[in-house]
Amino acid sequence: MRADSPPESVFALDLSGLQAADVTVWSAWRGRDIAAVGALRRLPDRSGEVKSMRTHPDWLRRGAAAAILEIIIAAARRQGLHRLSLETGSGPAFEPALALYRKRGFANGPAFGTYRASAFNQFLHLDVRAEPRF
Repeated sequence: MRADSPPESVFALDLSGLQAADVTVWSAWRGRDIAAVGALRRLPDRSGEVKSMRTHPDWLRRGAAAAILEIIIAAARRQGLHRLSLETGSGPAFEPALALYRKRGFANGPAFGTYRASAFNQFLHLDVRAEPRF
């Protein structure tokens, strides 16, 4: 991600960010190998943000990230959140992740939280109160 993003457009959480009280992290494993990780940050307006979605290269396009995303969406519903949002970049390196989010019903929309729109980043949102579309 860092290699494909301008430095001022990298908003990844470091370890201390992932340990914050408003963040929950999940991981998918295959035996002793980690396949994917993802996190949910609860925001003050009763919405949530998908953070730190990563898939190990050996597990790309094998369903690990989709499983983590489903867990995050289900957790947001259980917590009574009304919307999930995420910030990501633009360009070929981001297309597989964008396809995953769009397949699940996320749609482009405005910046949220403290993010500012730029030529590089984009924002996607999902109404988690709605029934699943697939």
